[in-house]
Amino acid sequence: MQHKFSANHKMSDLINENHSLLLVISRFGLHLGFGNKTVCEVCETNRIDCATFLAVVNFLSEENFEVDNAYENISINTVVDYLKNAHTYFLDFKLPAIRNKLIEAVNQPEQNLPYGLIFMKFFDEYVLEVQKHMDYENKTVFKYAKQLAKGQIDNKYSIAVFRKRHNEIDTKLEDLKNILIKYYPDKGSNHLLTEVLFDILSCEIDIMSHNKVEDYFFIPAIEAIEQKLKAAK
Repeated sequence: MQHKFSANHKMSDLINENHSLLLVISRFGLHLGFGNKTVCEVCETNRIDCATFLAVVNFLSEENFEVDNAYENISINTVVDYLKNAHTYFLDFKLPAIRNKLIEAVNQPEQNLPYGLIFMKFFDEYVLEVQKHMDYENKTVFKYAKQLAKGQIDNKYSIAVFRKRHNEIDTKLEDLKNILIKYYPDKGSNHLLTEVLFDILSCEIDIMSHNKVEDYFFIPAIEAIEQKLKAAK
């Protein structure tokens, strides 16, 4: 099957074609300054599994992407590292940055303080939930996935457990966005609140994309490995 991007594409062309891939590329541990190097050349230089990189990039770029059931060609360790880097981005950078902007916006003299405090409380509760969600994945799910990649099966756990409890944290961010749009009594200049809202909208899309990789790429890949190991017993 012909996919949108191949190993011979220039890495810079991926970003020009789809700006959201800039975040995806960074989560593979790749840094800007690609020059005219191809995807294959950049991956080889940085010791990133090229087939896995392209699978993730095409999965997020194509509406009807299929992994062709060739999960054996995907490096689970590379996918796990990608997902963990995304967690670090959200928890250590993006959400704290939004919080700082939000504090500045609601602390403007013309803003209504009680509403600001309520909104901050809602945001902080949301961040705690995200942290709990991602900590579980980092410490339990990804550890299990890396054991499977080594051929070690755990009879006490399966990816089905994760699938059942994988709540959609992006929907709660949508609630946060809607509260700001519908109910926050903005007064005076709204530049700061508009910028915060834009960041929340961008983060919402990013987290939805992240969850999509986990639900429709990572989980099926792990299920395929589980079935293969159980069949080999």
